[in-house]
Amino acid sequence: MSDARTKLIRQLQGAYSGELAAAFAYRGHWRSVRDAAERARIAEIEADEWHHRELVAGLLRDLGGKPNRSRDAIFWCIGRTLGALCHISGWFVPMYGAGKLERGNIVEYEEAAVFARDCGHPEMIDCLLTMAEVEWEHERYFRERIIGHKLLRLFPLWDAAPPKTTIRG
Repeated sequence: MSDARTKLIRQLQGAYSGELAAAFAYRGHWRSVRDAAERARIAEIEADEWHHRELVAGLLRDLGGKPNRSRDAIFWCIGRTLGALCHISGWFVPMYGAGKLERGNIVEYEEAAVFARDCGHPEMIDCLLTMAEVEWEHERYFRERIIGHKLLRLFPLWDAAPPKTTIRG
């Protein structure tokens, strides 16, 4: 197995489990917020995460790989726990945490696209970069929600993602 293919499979296995944790965390998150518009947007983000999980499963199948079941079990627990904590942690912490995690997800899918290119699977690149673009939108939403919040004095704001147009560069 080529090094890039191995890296791609591992990256997709991580993304598959990460999407599970994110989806369950967002389910708890949208159920914990009071504002109707925020509830609706975070519920949409949850749906995006479930959709990404389906797409990643297909990419893994195409590579002859499969999800890492033990990692999935761990991330199921993480997602369910984070979703429950949203009900007691207040408004800021879930918004902050979600934005910071989404920032990392952009890079995760960009790296996967490079691995796909390097192992001879250019047909996967558009799907991976589209997911990176969706994660970019998620990060932007959460960043915009917390900008100016007084707790940013205690929690450093993560580096902003480069412009969305750079994802396909």
